[in-house]
Amino acid sequence: MTAMNQAASSTVALPVTTRRIVLTGFMGAGKSTVGGLLAARLGWALIDIDHQVERATGTTIQQIFDTQGEAAFRQLESVAIARAMAAQHAIIALGGGAPAVLTNRLLLEQTPGTTVVFLDAPFPVLFDRCVLQEGAAVRPVLLDPAAAAARFHQRAPHYRRSATHRIDTEDLQPAQTAEALLQLLSA
Repeated sequence: MTAMNQAASSTVALPVTTRRIVLTGFMGAGKSTVGGLLAARLGWALIDIDHQVERATGTTIQQIFDTQGEAAFRQLESVAIARAMAAQHAIIALGGGAPAVLTNRLLLEQTPGTTVVFLDAPFPVLFDRCVLQEGAAVRPVLLDPAAAAARFHQRAPHYRRSATHRIDTEDLQPAQTAEALLQLLSA
């Protein structure tokens, strides 16, 4: 850990039982962005599950969906999550659909030392964030707002069910979300 990370992490007092923080929520919630900020602040590793799947397969998630289908992607994602859950002092950013898979939810709920945080906001806010993100054109679900909304409403109960905590990010910038999360966990 660098001196800068030691200084940053020394200002945050998480419970000693917290070994990993898992960020969940719909696309646009800020899981990867907030995860990076938290990892830097705590001096922990960031494990972005979508990036882990892409690295393991040497292809993009969109290509996996196009060539192998969603079921194949979900299997690869579950393997990446299981590996990530063995990490200590890690922030894990899940893909938006990960909690919809029962085995993933059970792993999140039953792995000691795991704190799951649901980054929540209303669908229109999340949709707008996604559309404005770099690379939005490669997310076909964004071409059909009604289908995206249906997916959001289908997944929302899974996010709530697997979460230890929930943070409303509607009016927060990523740095504010990270700070709110750290305050919540260190209280």
